[in-house]
Amino acid sequence: MPAILAAVGGIARELELPPLLHRAVTATCELLGARRGRLDLAETGTADYGRGAFGPGVVELPVRAGSATFGTLAVEPADGAEFGRREREVLGALTAATGMAVEKALLVDQMRRRERWLEASYDVTRALLSAQDLRATLRLVAERARVVAGGTAGAIARPDDPGRLVFDVVEPPGEDADRLTGMTVPIEGTATGMAFATRHPVVVRDYGERVQEQQRNHPGPIPAMVKDLDSAISVPLIVGEETLGVLVVAKFRDRSPFTDSDVQLAETFAGHAALAVEFSRAQEARQQLAVFSDRDRIARDLHDLVIQRLFATGLGLEGVSRLIADAGVAARVAGFAQDLDGTIREIRNSIFSLQAPAQAQGSLRAELLRVAVDARDALGFEPRVGFDGPLDAAVPDAVRSDLIATLREALTNVARHAAAKSSSVEVTVTQHGGLSRRLTLVVRDDGTGPPAEAGRISGLANLASRAARWSGHCVLAAGEEGGSRLEWTAELPAMTGEESRR
Repeated sequence: MPAILAAVGGIARELELPPLLHRAVTATCELLGARRGRLDLAETGTADYGRGAFGPGVVELPVRAGSATFGTLAVEPADGAEFGRREREVLGALTAATGMAVEKALLVDQMRRRERWLEASYDVTRALLSAQDLRATLRLVAERARVVAGGTAGAIARPDDPGRLVFDVVEPPGEDADRLTGMTVPIEGTATGMAFATRHPVVVRDYGERVQEQQRNHPGPIPAMVKDLDSAISVPLIVGEETLGVLVVAKFRDRSPFTDSDVQLAETFAGHAALAVEFSRAQEARQQLAVFSDRDRIARDLHDLVIQRLFATGLGLEGVSRLIADAGVAARVAGFAQDLDGTIREIRNSIFSLQAPAQAQGSLRAELLRVAVDARDALGFEPRVGFDGPLDAAVPDAVRSDLIATLREALTNVARHAAAKSSSVEVTVTQHGGLSRRLTLVVRDDGTGPPAEAGRISGLANLASRAARWSGHCVLAAGEEGGSRLEWTAELPAMTGEESRR
């Protein structure tokens, strides 16, 4: 009896599941003099005593606590022996003690996991109070969710083009994460998209195989570690009626799959994280509002004071050039007047760049400038943007969406591959072949230049297909002064008389 009580006490003292399983099967087999034993809890783990396969005479009992069944305890007696009535009673008592200990350990484990998820929520809140930007907040959300859930990879996907999600953040950092960052998936037919569309968590197995199948036509290589991902949970980030994105956490095949409890805890964390992301967005909006107010004041001063004086000076120079008898001197003065006209155009572009981000959505120039502003965090600087020609009047809505998507992807490639310190964007509409017009987007950077194999840049094939849709082209080449130069064109239909007067 003392040996039985000692075994039961030892089992009851364990609060960690792996040591508990090992102690329970070891104590049971040693007390009964068994040759081999196995304690198998389907969703928690397995512990073995002895080696080799089970032989005849194995006794198998369910491990229960109340109405819950956690698994089975199988014990094989010594060679040629059988368990008597007393041994079976002892086995039943130890199995019951194991069931109660497992129930207690699972409750403790759930409590500790809940504490870790709450601590992760507090980490996100503390980061917000330290004024981290949106991208840093998203990265922290993915990193904390991955660590707390015991996952191999964590990511956040956000809406991109209509019907698609883009993985903005992938954790942990490294070469594999760099390859996966920026990868897009359709909303329809994917676990991530289903979570986004239904606003409910989605748990899948064989996640890596699903990703490889869905991305089989992706132009870039998929990291080898992806195929080893198994259990994955996709949880929507919801604030009110808006779904901000999807938090994804995945595990390798050798790790325990996600349980219903994991899903509930991840969903609670995602709710806190979504509020944090929304708060970060609101902070950025307030900061941008302050910047836009200053920009608007500067733009008014430039327009009301500087441009008017330059315009008057240019008119004066043109008048003086007509009074000069020396043709050479007159031509030089007229050239100065033309230079002033060019300067006025540059200043007007700058004024529009200052004002357009604060304007309501609808203007193509404003939307393009908004894409450039959004790329600032990834690039580390804000690209310079210039326009020429009747963009809003000449570019149809269908071409507009391709142009915006192309600029976004081009700036993303600069951020990921170029290691640039500056970048410029030029968007022009020019007359081309009679009444037709051509839209041209040129993105320059001062980075490392295009790779030897252009196919290594993700998304370049997509840019080319968008251009071909409008009888245009997409060319990535080395810049004249170093770096890279991307030119993307689209042929536009001729404008009607009414459109040309807009």
